[in-house]
Amino acid sequence: MSLPRTPSFRLDGRRALVTGASSGIGAACAVALAEAGAEVTLAARSQDKLDALAAEMADAGMKAHVLPLDAADVTATEAAVRDNGPFDILVNSAGMARHGPALDTAEADFDVTADLNVKGAYFLTRAVAAGLIAAGKPGSLINISSQMAHVGGIERAVYCATKHAVEGFTKAMAIEWGPHRVRVNTICPTFIRTALTEATFADPNKRRWIEDKIKLGRAGEVEDIMGAVVFLASDAAALITGTSLLVDGGWTAE
Repeated sequence: MSLPRTPSFRLDGRRALVTGASSGIGAACAVALAEAGAEVTLAARSQDKLDALAAEMADAGMKAHVLPLDAADVTATEAAVRDNGPFDILVNSAGMARHGPALDTAEADFDVTADLNVKGAYFLTRAVAAGLIAAGKPGSLINISSQMAHVGGIERAVYCATKHAVEGFTKAMAIEWGPHRVRVNTICPTFIRTALTEATFADPNKRRWIEDKIKLGRAGEVEDIMGAVVFLASDAAALITGTSLLVDGGWTAE
């Protein structure tokens, strides 16, 4: 018999756009894609951090470019994607949270979180897809969502609302763009140790809550997301679209 061959996880010759790339999960995803051979464009608001990351990646033999960008600015984002695309891969890791009791939610906090997590993510994904479809190219679009897109959480009503919305438009877009061979998926991490989560892990009660909920007994590290993003971006995931890859240590299993 003729043995089947595992599809390649390599991304040579492909161009990737990673937003929220200046730190944390976004930076790790950018490195992972570049390690797999992709030419990566690093996008975020902080040019200094992007320049430092790009320089470090270049020293390691990776291809990286810098694109200062506020993903909440729809007009500027669409123009940047149009001028610099088409991109074969999108990883949208730009996001934010303003946690607090639902009864205390301020309208301004709701608006600023939804503007980036939902509106910004929606139009960024649409812009990259439009470039691919116009060029007649397939692609893999990945939104960094959250385990909180599948469950609820204390003091996280606004954040949960935005991430549930990301799951919804991801599925709808996957249906529409499937005939164009443009795949759309999410990665849903549990709590990952980054500079943005330091305050959460410093609170003994919150840390205990996290560790009790994660069945594997530890919080996530950015390295836990790197393999997942390469997989979804690659030909190994060629028949995967409209779904969520949960990297949650078993949080949502119950």
